[in-house]
Order: sequence, then C-alpha cells, then structure tokens
Amino acid sequence: MTFLIRHISFTADHREIVRTTRLDGDGVTIGRGAENDISLPDLGVDPKHARIERRTDRRIAVVALGTLGFEIDGRTTRRGDIDAAKGAELKFGGHRITVTRDAEGEVVLTVERVDAVSDTAEDRDEAAAYSLKGLLPGRRMTAWLLAIAVLVGFLALPIWSFVQHSREDTRSIYAFKADRSWSSGPLSAAHHGLENNCTACHQQAFVSVRDDSCKACHKDVHDHAPPTRLAGARAAPGFAGAILGKIANAFGKPDMGACVDCHREHEGAGPMQPTPQAFCSDCHGALKSRLPNTRIANAGDFGTAHPQFQPLVAVQPGAKPLLARASLDGRPNEQNGLKFPHKLHLDAFNGVARMAQTMKARNGFGDKLVCADCHTPSADGTRFLPITMERNCQMCHSLGFDHIGGTIRTLRHGDVPQMEADLRAMYRSTSPPAPAELSAARRRPGVYAQGKVYHAYFGAVATRPGNAEAAITAVFSKGGACFDCHVVMPPGVGGAADWTVLPVHQPMRYMMHGWFDHAAHRTEKCESCHNAQQSASANDLLLPGLKTCRNCHGGENAAAKVPSSCAMCHSYHADANAPWLPKGSRQRIRGLPSTVAAGGVATN
Repeated sequence: MTFLIRHISFTADHREIVRTTRLDGDGVTIGRGAENDISLPDLGVDPKHARIERRTDRRIAVVALGTLGFEIDGRTTRRGDIDAAKGAELKFGGHRITVTRDAEGEVVLTVERVDAVSDTAEDRDEAAAYSLKGLLPGRRMTAWLLAIAVLVGFLALPIWSFVQHSREDTRSIYAFKADRSWSSGPLSAAHHGLENNCTACHQQAFVSVRDDSCKACHKDVHDHAPPTRLAGARAAPGFAGAILGKIANAFGKPDMGACVDCHREHEGAGPMQPTPQAFCSDCHGALKSRLPNTRIANAGDFGTAHPQFQPLVAVQPGAKPLLARASLDGRPNEQNGLKFPHKLHLDAFNGVARMAQTMKARNGFGDKLVCADCHTPSADGTRFLPITMERNCQMCHSLGFDHIGGTIRTLRHGDVPQMEADLRAMYRSTSPPAPAELSAARRRPGVYAQGKVYHAYFGAVATRPGNAEAAITAVFSKGGACFDCHVVMPPGVGGAADWTVLPVHQPMRYMMHGWFDHAAHRTEKCESCHNAQQSASANDLLLPGLKTCRNCHGGENAAAKVPSSCAMCHSYHADANAPWLPKGSRQRIRGLPSTVAAGGVATN
C-alpha cells in the first residue's frame, strides 16, 4: 500500500515549489515532531497530531492522536472517514492536506501552508504571533534608549550627587549618594569606618587616591627604602609600558611607587588583599643587577628562587651581645651564655625521663620531657616566652643551700652579690650546722627538685668554719650550681673584680625582616621543624632552613600544600631594625620588649 506525499510551497514571486515523497505502509502520521511522516512546523499542531490509515480501496480513516482535533471539509472532529474516490480536504493548524486518489490507485496527500507566501514566512509569522515584537520599539530605538539610561544613571546623576552635596551631607546615612555606583566593592575591615566618607581618601574628583591622603592617618609608616634606592631598583619600562603609564597618568593614576600600587581597596570586606608576588619580584628578582651594592640577595619565588635564611644571632655573649646575621647554610652557633643540652633533657631513657615520671602528678609530665613542658607560647600564640628559672627550671633544679626548721633557704638566682652574701652569712657562725642533706654524696638527678637542698656544693666545706669563700668558689666552679648551666667568668677576667655570670640571651625573634607565626603551625609537631632531640649543645641554632619550609610552602602559583606569596612573610614597610632608618625613628617592634626592639634579644 503506497502513499504519495506532495509538499507545495511558494516563493516570494508566487512561484510554486513541489516536493514529492513516496511512502509505503498502512498509514501516515502527522504532527509537529520531526519523527512524523508529515512534519508540520506549526505551534497549532500537536507533536503527534493524527494518523491517516487506508482501511479499504475506497475507505480512508483519519484519527486524532493528540489533544487537538482537525477539520474535514470545514467540520471539526477527532475521527473521520474519507471516500477515496471523492477525496476530502483536511486542515491542521495553518496547513491544509488534500486527500485524493490518482489513476494508479495510490492515495495522494497534498500538503500546503494556507497562509504562507514563502519558505521563510512561517518563521516570521510565528515570531510575530508568539512574542512582544509588535509592542516594543525597534532595535535601534531600544539601543538609543538604553544608552541614554546608562549615561543618566551612571554618569550624570553621580556627577550631580558629588557636586551638589557638601562633605557633611556625604557623611549622613540618609543622603542621596548616586556616586556609590562607581564603587567597585566595599572597603576592607581596616577602613570600614570610612565607608560613607569617600572624600576622606578621594580628595579630587576623577583622580586616584594620593599618598597625602594615606599619610594623614598613617603617620609612622616608613618607606621600604629611600626613594632614590627604590627608583634605581625598578626596571625601566619598555615602549609598551611607557605608553600604558602615560595613559594611566592621563586618567589620574599616580606615578610608580604610590601607596595604591600595593594597597588596593574596595576588594571586599575583611583584611586588605595581599600584594601579588609579581609586584615584588619585578624588582627583587634581579635586584643585584640594578643595585650592585645592595646587601639583599635576589628573590623571585619562595619555591624556586629564594636565598637561605639569615637570622640575627649572638656571636659573642655578654650584657650587650655582639649580634650578626648568619646564613643557615653555614650551620652557625649561637653564643647565648647557656650550657643546656636539649638532647639530655628530651631523652626517653635517662635519669631526666625518670625524674619526669616521678613528677607526673604534680607537673603533668609524661614518661619523658617534651618541648611543651618548658616552652610556653605567648598570649597571641605567635612566639614563645623566655625561659625563666622560677617558672621552668626550678621544678627540677633546686638552689636550696640550707634549711632552718622546715624552711629551705635558696640562693638568689640572677643576683650574684646577694647570693654571695647569703653564703657568707651561713658560714659566719663558728659552729655552722651540718644537716644530713649537706653531708650526703651528690646524686643526679632527683634530689635537686624544688624544696630540696642542693647539697653537693657545700658538704665538703660545711663542717669547717670560715670556709665561706671556698663555698662560693665551689658554686662558680665545675660541678657548681651556677657553672653547670651558665657561662661563668672568674675574677679578673674582663676587668671584673668578682665572679661574673654572663646574661642569658633568648631571642624571641630571629628573622628581623620576616614574619613567622607559630600559631599558624600549631597542627605540626615541634620536632618536624626543630631538631632538638639531636642537639647536645646549647650553642646549636635550632632553626629550620629553607629546605624544611619548602616541604609545605611553595611560590604563589606553585602546586604546593601552602602556596606562599612574598606578602605572607615580608612586610613592605621597614621595621625598627632597617639599617637606613635614623635612630630617632626606630620604633618598638610590636609584641616584643624594648630590649628586643633595640637589639633583637631578650634577657632574663
């Protein structure tokens, strides 16, 4: 059984175009979907609208498949029969299908768009019927209206608002401020109080913020280096850079070196965004080539191009130690005035560990001493407090030298004249007491805990009157209470008339031009960075080198655990130790004692 399908369309000049398709089968489907035998692109036609079936040679049935019906010879119905000999006219939406039979007995279906005059007219008619095209102005008119609205809303009104309102009006929260539309975002937390006072920083219309506006509040900020040095460190811009610089100046942007080059505002609430690494590496990546006499090494990326750390260490002990910067590549020693072996105190099997076990209940120790048993973080967690005899050492190392009844007399730590006076007072009597503790042999450790007599230095002379000087000499000699932990200078050395104990220098900050925060590393173990368990000398500088830091930190764009830009550790502005600052302008380093700000160390 064959159906002959003829599609008729017309061109713009009414020329008829006929496309014929022959289809074998018992029926033909009609609908808007492309999978139908006769596809009618008409929104008035269901996706699967109807089916035409040939039941006999003379009878043809038409059955609706969707929700809409169709017309047969002007009559709307959902089902109908057609006499093939007579034929009929079907209508689906805007299409007409004429059903006839040719001389060979084939059913001929002629499809024709009733209200179309060309192949493209259908699309145009549907766009007009199902859109707002007829209700809106044309494209050109719409473009002009939108352009005028933008100019009025984002140029004319902001200019009028800026010019008309006084400074007092601008501060008011109820004032109309159309120029807010020019802001690229809210201010940072540091400048949040200026959110409604634009003219506090933007003193001239259409001109970038000038340094004078910043310095009006930030009076104590020093430059990274003198302006002449900064100018010499910058690479000369190329031809394209020079052109871009002139264009930027024409639009009110200041020259290079202005505050706004680094400190970018309107980036959102919270802290100000750090300076990108490229801004620093543009100069510091090849600084030596432009400033040969600089003491700063080239640095372009922490993961690939960064010099070894150079901490400030004491190279000569004393009341005023000699300080110098030393590269960690040379494994420098620190002359801090101490004799303290970390390895001995952190060992898990020696007598120190045994003492820690006996003091668990009272001091909260474990089976051995750990770093946190002695090192106490500062209030902000950034650094650690200096070790003191009273807080950290006295619990194990007693300075008791005599007892009267149930009271233990202790040597005055840190006060040599007073300590000598106490010993002389003890031996002033012609019959000095000789308690059991003073005559016992020395044992280590355990008996020197807090509340016990440190008897080893007095037992040999305690039974003989007039031996106060011998006791004092014993304290400051090998095996004595002071000599065991401190660097002791005998009388006559360095011009001193008496015994001298060199002060202990405990730097709270070694990197004077870099920032390190222990609180940010609290998830790490101390020994992952500090090799204290293997240090047998107090002079070992237990600072991690560049290689250790690179286990986690890489450059700004590195695929490291912690991508780190220059601004993470370095501040652009000079601190109190910058060599080019005059002495009168040196400031106290935030969070450190005045002795640290002046010399980089703290004493106890």
